[in-house]
Formats: sequence, structure tokens, C-alpha cells
Amino acid sequence: MKIAITTLGCKINQYDSAVIQSRLEEAHSFVPFDEPADCYIINSCTVTDRADWEARQLVRRAKRLSPSAKVMVTGCYAQVNAGEVANVPGVDYVVGLNRLDDLLRFVAEPAAGAGATIAVSDVQRERGVPVLGTRALPGHTRAFLKIQEGCNYSCTYCIIPTARGLSRSVAPGEVLDQVRRLADSGYLEIVLTGIHLGGYGQDLSPKTDLTSLVEKIAASGLVARLRLSSLDPREVPDRLLDLIAGSEVICPHLHICAQAGDDGVLKQMRRNYDAAYYGELLWKVRDRIPDAALGSDIIVGFPGESDAAFEDSLEFFASLPLTYFHVFPYSKRRGTVAVSLPDHVPGNVKKQRARRMRELGTRKKEAFCESFLGKRRSVLVEAKADRYSSGRCGFSENYLPVAVRNGEDCVNRVVTVQLDSFAGGWLSGRAMGSAAAQSASKGGISVIP
Repeated sequence: MKIAITTLGCKINQYDSAVIQSRLEEAHSFVPFDEPADCYIINSCTVTDRADWEARQLVRRAKRLSPSAKVMVTGCYAQVNAGEVANVPGVDYVVGLNRLDDLLRFVAEPAAGAGATIAVSDVQRERGVPVLGTRALPGHTRAFLKIQEGCNYSCTYCIIPTARGLSRSVAPGEVLDQVRRLADSGYLEIVLTGIHLGGYGQDLSPKTDLTSLVEKIAASGLVARLRLSSLDPREVPDRLLDLIAGSEVICPHLHICAQAGDDGVLKQMRRNYDAAYYGELLWKVRDRIPDAALGSDIIVGFPGESDAAFEDSLEFFASLPLTYFHVFPYSKRRGTVAVSLPDHVPGNVKKQRARRMRELGTRKKEAFCESFLGKRRSVLVEAKADRYSSGRCGFSENYLPVAVRNGEDCVNRVVTVQLDSFAGGWLSGRAMGSAAAQSASKGGISVIP
């Protein structure tokens, strides 16, 4: 059977799609989503109303490509609004979160042909995280390991706690077992992911925390690189910073979500910190880990964000040692508190604010990258380079995007690169020593000085 799968939304959804594909690829072949297939799987997002619309559009596209194909919708939209998804013309199956066995069964059986079949459980009652497997995301040699699911926060713009339930964690022993399996499979870098990663371990008995888990993984010697995904500002303790600063395994890279830089907007969002706290934290991280990449998510145009509040936010983020932004214009989501807040910002204003904030983020990224010109960094070589350069691309331990001009023979190797130019958002340089020497290095890690 030919199967096509597409993913909307976050890294967790991408991880879940990789798990689905890994369970199906031994018995079936996979084709791109824009090609004819026997079965289409849409792993949906529901963070905004537009994300729901995009999932419905993908259903229609699948049916145009192959009218007789089975179409299955899974992910957060399927979990939150199963009945709505089932009523979309062309949908055969609606599969909620953590129902992988049902999804595999539906792929194998013929479509019922009498309306959509729904398999959705009450995620609010779930405890624990089913460990379904671990895989690299397509195009990456890094592996992503989900160690936490759900969220206990109640931010006014977010539907995710409704979609994924309360925060729950994978036991440390199981995490270490998964790390060992990935390392044995040849992965040199593992990214720990979760919906609310900083809440890791608080639901376990005995309780633990993210720092303790990271310390255990780093001390195990199983993996060359360990990277963390997004954290909330209140969940970056000094212990974690000290651990990263003193480690050769934990990547000096923290993505700490601010969401806004104005106290009034932060209060409307129900974030549990103010701008001063966030600013002090960022400078503390920069002081403790000078070369660290520091990223953030930023929402512009949130209800009630005045022109003055946006200008304050822009000035605030300009003053911080952030090195890149993910900028999102606020988008309505049914079922959230923010929809009913007063003073929604016009779409054209949101678009303009997003452009200005992204321009600031681009300048910060360029300045950070250019500060490393003439220096050497270790780079995990991954995919083919993009149109701006030749060779192979990868990321340094501190998340610098690097094109390795002589990296064709160094895929899934950590090599030392002399950085000599920057263009189109990418640093560029040559791996030190011969490709043969790089490939022969122990465990795929370069020993060239």
C-alpha cells in the first residue's frame, strides 16, 4: 500500500508522525503527500482556527489526488473536535492522540464507507506517557525523544491543555533506555522534547525534575550531544545553568519562551512572570554561558496590545541577548479565553508588527552568527546545503546554522569547522582535516584539532 503522511504544527506532532511512519514503513511504502496514494494520514494541529482550516483543506486535496483513497485525520484537531472532523467530506477515520494501535488497524482494514469511524479517548483522564518509539525527524540526523506530554498551565491563548491533557512524564529509567537505543542506532545528538518540558517529573513518584534527568543522561556517556527544546522562564533554575555551563555533552542552547515583552499583555496572557523577570533571566544565562544560543517565541497583536505596548515590547526584546525569534501574529482559537477578550488588533496591524519583530530577530541572528567568524565550532553534519551554499549543512553545539563546504563524506559526523563567511542566514566553512580522517574518528566524533 502507498501511504502519504503530512504534519501540521509543532515538533511533538512531527515526532508523533515519525513514530507512525516507523511503525508502517516495514509493510508499506511512503510517497509525498502531493502524489497519488492508497491512504492519506493528516496529523493535525489545532492551536489556531486556521490550523483547523488547513487540516480540512488537506482532506480535500487528498481526495482530489486519489478519490478512492482512505483519508485519516489524527493529532490535536482530531482529539479536540472529533465530531467536526468526522463531518468533513472525505474523512474515513478520526484518530485521537495516543491511539496508535487503532490507527495501524484502520490503515490495514478497508474503509467502512458509511461515515467516518472515530477512535478518541478522554485525554484528561490519561496518566503516564506511552513510549511509542523514537526516530529522527525527516532530513535530520538528530533524534527527538518525547519525555513529557500535556500541560498544567492555563494561558488564555492556548488550547493545548484541552487537546493533550495534564502534564505527565516518562520515568527516568525508560528515558535512559530510549537514549541507549538511539545511541546504539548511531544517533549522536538527542533533543529532549515535551509540551511542557520544564514540568518534567512533577507527576512521578518519587518526584524528580528536568535538571536531574539531564544530569543522568549526560553522566551516562551514552550520547555525544544532548539538546533541550522549549522551556518556560520560571523553569530555568540555576542548577540547570550550572550543569550546562560545565558540560561537554549538553548543548549551550536554550529556547525560553517570552511570548510578550509588555507587562500588561503578559498579564492578559496569564503568564506567570513579568518582563523584568524575563530580562534578568536572559542576562543571567548570557553571563553564565557566554556562547549560548538564546531563542524565544513571541506573539504580536494579542488582544489589548496597544501601539505603545508593542513599541515597549520591541524595545524590550532589542535590549536582550536573544539570538533568534519565532514570531507569531496572534490568531483566534475557539475555546480559549483570549477569543472573548476586548480590543482585538486588526489583521493589517498584526501583520505589520510581525514584520518589524521578525526584522529585529533577523538582525540579532546575523549579529550572533557573525560574532563567530574566524572561529572554530563543532558541527553535526546533516542534510544537503540549501541554495545559498554548497556541500552539507548542520548545526553547531550552540545552534549556529553552518554549511560545511567539504562535508559530503561527513554526514552524521561531528566535525570541527573553521567559520569564514556568512550569507543568507548561514555560516560557512571547511571541516578541518580530510574527510577520510573525519569519518574514521571514534564514534563519528571528529578528533581533528
